[in-house]
Amino acid sequence: MNNINEFGYDLIRNDVLKDVLGKEHDHILYWIGKSLARKYPLSSLEELPEFFLKANWGSLTLEKEKRNHYIYLLSGEWMGKGDQRCYQLESGFLAQQFESWKNRGVGVTSNVHRSTVTFDVQIDRL
Repeated sequence: MNNINEFGYDLIRNDVLKDVLGKEHDHILYWIGKSLARKYPLSSLEELPEFFLKANWGSLTLEKEKRNHYIYLLSGEWMGKGDQRCYQLESGFLAQQFESWKNRGVGVTSNVHRSTVTFDVQIDRL
């Protein structure tokens, strides 16, 4: 992404949405992420990194995979540069994709580090 596009995207993502959504910002973004996943269903885990790149959400890497637990790392050029975005949009997107694939409830939490974000995907057991 070039600098002009990054600046515009950051304005909308970090400033406009927070002002418009107010206190419910994080919660609403999670549900918007789930809605986006229903509009753009993916057929497999392998398609997730490509979607994240196309959406300019960053580079997504599967770090750990167990039966009902997945850990992803997200990195991007903006990380570690004072960017204050939350990652509930991406968390909701991941949750809905996994719910569609596994036909079970899924919770996703994010943990922001200096230069990466960790997504912890927990799938409900049967």
